[in-house]
Amino acid sequence: MVFSPPYPPYDPTDTSSFSYETVVRRWPVIVTSIVDHLHSACNDLSLNKDGRRIDSIEAQYLEGKQIIARLSELKYHMGRDHPLLPIPDDGEPYVDLYNEHLRKLQENGKGTWFTAPWLYAECYLYRLIRSYFVQTTHWKDHDPFFPQKLKTFKQSGNSILQIATTMHEMEIGKDALTDTNKLEILFREMVQMCLWGNATDLSLLTHLSASDIERLQSVGRDAQAARQHFILRDDQNKVWEHISKLKRARIDFVLDNAGFELLTDLVFADFLVTFTPFVGKVVFHPKLIPWFVSDVTPPDFVATLASLKDAPAFFAINAPSSAASFEHLGAMVARWQKYLDEGVFSLSVPLDTPLGTGNTPQTANDAYWTSPLPYWEMQSDAPALHGDLKSSELVIFKGDLNYRKLTGDIKWPAWTDFAEALGPLAGSFPLLSLRTNKADVVVGVDRDVAERLDRSGEKWRVDGSYALISFLGRSFGTNT
Repeated sequence: MVFSPPYPPYDPTDTSSFSYETVVRRWPVIVTSIVDHLHSACNDLSLNKDGRRIDSIEAQYLEGKQIIARLSELKYHMGRDHPLLPIPDDGEPYVDLYNEHLRKLQENGKGTWFTAPWLYAECYLYRLIRSYFVQTTHWKDHDPFFPQKLKTFKQSGNSILQIATTMHEMEIGKDALTDTNKLEILFREMVQMCLWGNATDLSLLTHLSASDIERLQSVGRDAQAARQHFILRDDQNKVWEHISKLKRARIDFVLDNAGFELLTDLVFADFLVTFTPFVGKVVFHPKLIPWFVSDVTPPDFVATLASLKDAPAFFAINAPSSAASFEHLGAMVARWQKYLDEGVFSLSVPLDTPLGTGNTPQTANDAYWTSPLPYWEMQSDAPALHGDLKSSELVIFKGDLNYRKLTGDIKWPAWTDFAEALGPLAGSFPLLSLRTNKADVVVGVDRDVAERLDRSGEKWRVDGSYALISFLGRSFGTNT
């Protein structure tokens, strides 16, 4: 039986909701940014910097202009609440599924831009945009968001060097990390880093001498307490209790953003493999098409490593004081490459997977992440993926969209148990969600806290100031 939640999904029919603001303001800006990017790309083509044949350049130029025209038409229809149109059969995954869901929405009067459920419509938007590129000869492998992702990553150089030096100091003090108390403090700081993407918190990780352990514990407690006000659900104790019992186990990351956030995911994985006895294998799950602007694709993963290997040129930081930090970064990235070569780290698809190849045996599982489906019915919707994740001892779902899919983007009361909101997925495998609040759906929060925040007028559900660390074990009876 298909899981049927007792509440409706969020949609833009509520003009006070963030979903309404998204349709009115955010989506048109995103579509416009793609148009601007393509105009620039087409202008670059006309300069023929690569010495290509004129007929090839002209063909690509005309296709680029056709995509621009489709995007402009899309923006027009969106702003006027026109019906969503079926996605053309472009040979890539889930076209039939998207269109079947759209047909059902239309039958229920929910098939326009301002009436469709937010989660479905947002996934549909990116899948539809992908179809514009797929139906061309010269733009199939083009990610219109890649330059933006790369530009943002370039701005993170100083923070990345700080992290690299921290990891170097941890390597020097590795022999002292047999102390479980130290490992727990470091683990918590790594969780915070992945949650907030805040490198400054990692200054705590440099105090590793035995004589400083009491001070480190005190500083760690104080820092955690200072942040606690903004973490509305905090399952760090449960996660630590679970992971500290593992021995060279496999864990998985269902990735969110490229750039600095991907780097923090790699650092967290590095910490678990290099400095603890708990984890021996880490699998990273990307998206197979350009998705929600900033999500990690296989080409992003490869480009991140390539950029880090050429860090001085990429980040353009020339200060002499940074020389040692660049050496530390080089050593850290070399270790990651070694882990990739040995299979300790792995991408869930081949590293050289091009965009859109979700129909092969090696990539079919991960095409699921760009379907419109909530994760509730993963066992029936993607049985091979579900079976694979059951082999993991911890699946870490990063970011807001993964949280929305875990909970179905349903109007759950904020005090709903996390396990209830996960539906049939609950208990399938140990699951950790790290999410800063950037959409309306929230569960697992104490009722008095949620009601107080609602009364305060704060945009606590959507402005990224508050966060949730939500864990559920394989046997979840005591973990809700």
